[in-house]
This record gives sequence, C-alpha cells and structure tokens, in this order.
Amino acid sequence: MTYFQKVRREIEPLLPAAPARILEIGCGAGATLAWLKQRWPQAETFGVEGHRPLEPLLRTRLDNVLIHDLEQPLPDLGKFDLILALDVLEHLRDPWAVLGTLRQTVLAPGGVVIVSVPNVAHYSVTVPLAFGGRFTYAEDGLLDRTHLRFFDEDGARGLMAAAGLTVTDGVATGFAGLRQTLAQKLSFGLLQRYITMQFVMRGEAGGSPMRRWRIF
Repeated sequence: MTYFQKVRREIEPLLPAAPARILEIGCGAGATLAWLKQRWPQAETFGVEGHRPLEPLLRTRLDNVLIHDLEQPLPDLGKFDLILALDVLEHLRDPWAVLGTLRQTVLAPGGVVIVSVPNVAHYSVTVPLAFGGRFTYAEDGLLDRTHLRFFDEDGARGLMAAAGLTVTDGVATGFAGLRQTLAQKLSFGLLQRYITMQFVMRGEAGGSPMRRWRIF
C-alpha cells in the first residue's frame, strides 16, 4: 500500500497552469490526484486503475473512478487537459499503443501528458550487468519483476514521439544524494544518464523540444 500511496511531487514543475479535467492512468490509491485536487479544487479528477481492491479508497478521494484493464481502450470519458501516466507504462505489453491512444482519444487540444518511466541505464543496473553478468529482478525498484518494458533516455523520448508527443520539459530524478550531485557536477553532466533513476516528461502535441533535463 505504501507504493500505491506515494504523491508524485516531482511533477510539479511540469504541470500546466489550471487544468479543468485531470485523468490519471494507473492511479494507485489516488494520492497524486488528491494532492492535485487540493491545488485546484475546481478541477475534476478521474482515476483509472486496474487493481480492484483499491476502488473503495479511490471513491473517497476522487471525483470519478474507473476500474479497467489499462491495455484496453477507455470508454468515452470526454477530453482532459492533463493526463498522468506515472510509473505505469513499463508494466504494460504495448505502452506505445496505450499512450498513442490516450493522445488521440482523450487529450484535449493544447493539453499536457506527463509520463514517468524508470531508467534501465542507471548504474545500479548497468554496473552489475557489465562486471558481474547479473540482471536480477526484485520486488520493486528499477528491476521490479512486474516490469514488461525497459527504457533508457532515448527509449523514453521515443515512447513519447511514437505517441505523437513532443517532450517540452522534463525532470531527471535521483540526484538528492551528495554522491549523485557531485558526480553530475564533476562529469559536466556526462554521467547524468547513469545516475538518473526516472525520466519524468511533459509531452504536448506540438511545441518546442526541451533543451535540458531539470534535476530532482
């Protein structure tokens, strides 16, 4: 339940000004949507989740709840100014198709999609693989045993591009520790792709591509 309850505050610099309708795919226990509802009380929140036991809690937190197979097209829910897909697409068989369908069917004109995916090029994965031949699944984290797809930086950007979305802003997470911060500075950013835990991307159907990642 702790995993499902996490509020994804690192998306804050990527948020649009004042969305009227917000959709989250794979919303867990709805903690992030509830946080956004506090920020924008007038916004309508809609959570789609595949884990049915979470439904009673979700109905106490969100305006609308749909328990649904995330691989299947959504029913007619109308259009949304903000769509969130946070640490969910890597669990799906065809995240490219799911994200593309969301853009085509439920993203409002001028709307924003925020996606986060873990970085398989992180040193905690690549060093054991390169020097020990180990690629060991775990209960959670970068090598969560329920991950079906893996992304590095180019793959994350490609996921967005395949859906017709331009990455106009983004946050690279995992820089809170002193060692990560020093490595980033001393390498002039060259080690960034290996010390980033997650890529959090703001996608829009148009706009100018971002120049550099924000650090979180």
